[in-house]
Amino acid sequence: MKYLTPLAICLFVVLVVGPAWEQMTVGKQAQAARGTIKSESDSPVQERVNLNLPLREARIIVFKSKRQLELYSNGAVVRTYRVGLGLNPVDDKQREGDRATPEGEFYIFTKNPKSNYYLSLGISYPNIEDAERGLLARLVTRAQHDQIVRAIKRKAAPPQYTALGGLIYIHGNGAGSDWTWGCVALENEDIRELYESVDIGTPVTIKP
Repeated sequence: MKYLTPLAICLFVVLVVGPAWEQMTVGKQAQAARGTIKSESDSPVQERVNLNLPLREARIIVFKSKRQLELYSNGAVVRTYRVGLGLNPVDDKQREGDRATPEGEFYIFTKNPKSNYYLSLGISYPNIEDAERGLLARLVTRAQHDQIVRAIKRKAAPPQYTALGGLIYIHGNGAGSDWTWGCVALENEDIRELYESVDIGTPVTIKP
């Protein structure tokens, strides 16, 4: 071996050492992907811990400015999700077609497993405050106002097709941008978990 020429040494490295090193590296990467060894920084591969269901006194709070949805159980945050908002993400919803995400106190009034946006949870917009505002602005009639109030008091679905707008949902199909017409959008994996964690009647607060 001591009389090997430089060319022979190069061939030895390419043909013997190289493939062995590559196989060892690929093996480590595969193990790391499975979480069986630590990464280069000695930090273990993190996986999402399953929620402890059923949640106790479940609650949803959406922070529009932070593009975050927080899920609560018994007063404690158990999950935080990234969200996308309406194409008019800053304003509070005022009327049909303004593409703003509403703010205020609501509840889940329906769960749709066959949504066009993967899965969806209906938000009880318009609420009583919206009905009062709409009546003053002559966006709704007294009869429509009273119908909204009665529905909210029964924790039912408020009218969805008045000039105040409606059909506001928490749904899937991506949280990477503000792209909806006023809904709150999550990644599909996240809406699946949220959908399975909450029931009809769950309180929803949407903050600026």
